[in-house]
Amino acid sequence: MSDDTDPAADLLRFGWEEWVALPDLGLPALKAKVDTGARTSALHASEIETFGPASKPKVRFMVHPVPERADLSIPCSAEILDRRVVTSSNGEGESRYVIGSRLSVGEESWPIELTLTNRGGMASRMLLGREALKDNIAIVATDRFQQPELSYDVYASRRMRTAAPKRALRIAVMSRENNYSTRRLVEEGESRGHSVEVIDTTRCYMAINAMAPEVHYDGKRLPRYDAVIPRIGASVTAYGTAVIRQFETIGTFVVNGSDGITASRDKLYAHQLMARHKIGMPNTAFAASPKDTESLMRLVGTAPLIVKLLESTQGKGVVLAETKKAAQSVIDAFRGLRANFLVQDFVKEAAGEDIRCLVVGGKVIAAMKRTGAEGDFRSNLHRGGSAQVVRISKEERDTAIRAAKAFRLTLAGVDLLRSEGGPKVLEVNSSPGLEGIEAATGKNIAGRLYDHIEERVRPGPVRKRKLLG
Repeated sequence: MSDDTDPAADLLRFGWEEWVALPDLGLPALKAKVDTGARTSALHASEIETFGPASKPKVRFMVHPVPERADLSIPCSAEILDRRVVTSSNGEGESRYVIGSRLSVGEESWPIELTLTNRGGMASRMLLGREALKDNIAIVATDRFQQPELSYDVYASRRMRTAAPKRALRIAVMSRENNYSTRRLVEEGESRGHSVEVIDTTRCYMAINAMAPEVHYDGKRLPRYDAVIPRIGASVTAYGTAVIRQFETIGTFVVNGSDGITASRDKLYAHQLMARHKIGMPNTAFAASPKDTESLMRLVGTAPLIVKLLESTQGKGVVLAETKKAAQSVIDAFRGLRANFLVQDFVKEAAGEDIRCLVVGGKVIAAMKRTGAEGDFRSNLHRGGSAQVVRISKEERDTAIRAAKAFRLTLAGVDLLRSEGGPKVLEVNSSPGLEGIEAATGKNIAGRLYDHIEERVRPGPVRKRKLLG
């Protein structure tokens, strides 16, 4: 019985240059030089740096897939498989990191190893060595592109963002406290394969210049982060936002920008900002002169009134004055301390309850109702209040989203009161705690934040001139 199978039909024919893809790295089209004289394959990368734990280190790097387009950079990351000395054709040895990826050519795909080297002047962004070539590949040394051609236009496609792999990220959490929220952000990030570092804001210092702005920490320049999650304490707002501004200057994606954090911490400015955006809030008044006490109270309404220090946090410095005389006494006492404060109408129908809406990326992802401890009009969990999951109305949802947008905050805790006139915003918190709302709702809030970060820092579509293939 004869075998009519033609062995040549199973051969893959490669020219000396081929279009290839490295899908695990988010590189859908590259021109690779095929060099059987080289044992190891190489990817030409820049800004190569390691991160992650010593037991399982990773490497991150940038690839410029189109030789003529220095402005097009694709961020990549991978686990380090090895570190190897590679000898070039001129006899020089170079220590390189070794990573793995699938190589896709036409309809075929198989795993290969690659070394990383910064050789931006090379015409081919990839060298395909003999170790990466399968046994059924035949080299046609006199020709190019024996396999289906690809196009650099794929980097301008709208599909580029959604098709990009969920690469490992390097993330900084700016926090001075080892509290639940900080631990959850570290735990959730590491569970997704990211490297998460907790940075004490007050130990950062900055090199401020036009050409190479930097952030330093404990005597060393901080590395390039994919994202920064600010957890800036109220006591260090001024310095903390200065550090955040430095990261913004460098071009790092910051979850909450310095302007939004500053606005949320200044209660007077925060209320003015909400008024500008026509966001419902309790009637509020502010004055500096003690001669204006009577007029100040009349602007807000009748007793009971809320007197609130501008620097108050977690319910501290917030006083309920149940009578006009009590309000005058509290105001006089605060003025005697040279303290800045607001006077607000007390929303009686709220009955010591408020609603915390957690907004991430312009969406309310969770809401809880907070009830004050017995005898306390303040509903803060730090003061013994309790919390439970609550269903919010469309109006309440829209109000929370508008408030977060007014402050330009990606992550915000918006506190609402339910009043007869509709939802009233009490406060917009730029560093909302995660413990209470995760416990009350059973939702993975940290995970939803990382979903947004991963979406934002993936390479986006290029909308400039058409890329040449």
